[in-house]
Amino acid sequence: HRHHIAALKFDVDVQKQPAHRHYTDIDAMITGSTLSGTVKEKARRIFRTLAEAEAKVHGVPLAEVHFHEVGAIDSIVDIVGVAICLDYLGIEKVCTSALPLGSGFVETEHGRLPVPAPATAELLIGLPTHGECGPGERVTPTGAAIIAALAEGFGFPPAMRIEKIGSGAGGKDFPDIPNILRAFIGSVDPVTETSQLTVMEANIDDSSPEVLGYALERLLAEGALDVWLTPIQMKKCRPAVMLSLLCSPGECDKFSRIILEETSSIGIRHYPVSRLALERRIEERVTALGVVRFKVTGFGEKPEYEDCRRIALEKGLPLREVYRMLQVVEPGE
Repeated sequence: HRHHIAALKFDVDVQKQPAHRHYTDIDAMITGSTLSGTVKEKARRIFRTLAEAEAKVHGVPLAEVHFHEVGAIDSIVDIVGVAICLDYLGIEKVCTSALPLGSGFVETEHGRLPVPAPATAELLIGLPTHGECGPGERVTPTGAAIIAALAEGFGFPPAMRIEKIGSGAGGKDFPDIPNILRAFIGSVDPVTETSQLTVMEANIDDSSPEVLGYALERLLAEGALDVWLTPIQMKKCRPAVMLSLLCSPGECDKFSRIILEETSSIGIRHYPVSRLALERRIEERVTALGVVRFKVTGFGEKPEYEDCRRIALEKGLPLREVYRMLQVVEPGE
């Protein structure tokens, strides 16, 4: 129990072990084990992440890194155990909350070190942190390495449906908060990305099609999420075009300048919008037509247009035939 909250505490009881273990020895131990391939890959990735931090802190080559506390059998079990659990539970993605920095000092084989310890601090680069948990070592090098190597996001994923919660107790009993690590397992709906964006619009009645086409290409090249042209009719029944683009709120000034530079527009309006988007990823696959990138979502998949276009030109095939050979429906059908 930690602060009257029940949690599982896992102890590893080991016999006498070597004082030091080199990174290369640990890596070879994992590689030569009977663990599954996915478990080996995760465990090796975690240890390499840790070894790279230790090498930078101590100024030595990766092959010369040796571990004290982290090289002990119990820490090897910690890291390999995490890899086994993720594989056993079928976890596809790991997200983490902000990590507590802690404060004060910790006694190590290298003497008294400030918290967070140098290797831990190195591993925390790029990760969200906070200082709300009080003094003491709140994140160990092992824990920081696991998060740095495996975490793909921060905070709860949008629209996550929590299914199970596990609570693990640490060895110490801190006076301010319960020393418990909680793990949440859940599923995510296919529509998961909710973002606040900006739509920018300009009505243009005196720019040539060539100028508008170039402006569209440049806006996309500069990072606009989408750009489109809509035929409209302005005052005095003049045919015109509305140029629209989608971007993040902080990019309005950049895109306003481009629109005013590249078109005859003398005014731009913009307004906030919310966007829901399917979670998606790009997978490269070897097909009968060569390597093709596929965009995969929770509702299906389709090959990237640019790859299909390239294959059609290289092989002298109709684009529709390329889509058929890849066993997908062409866009618009």
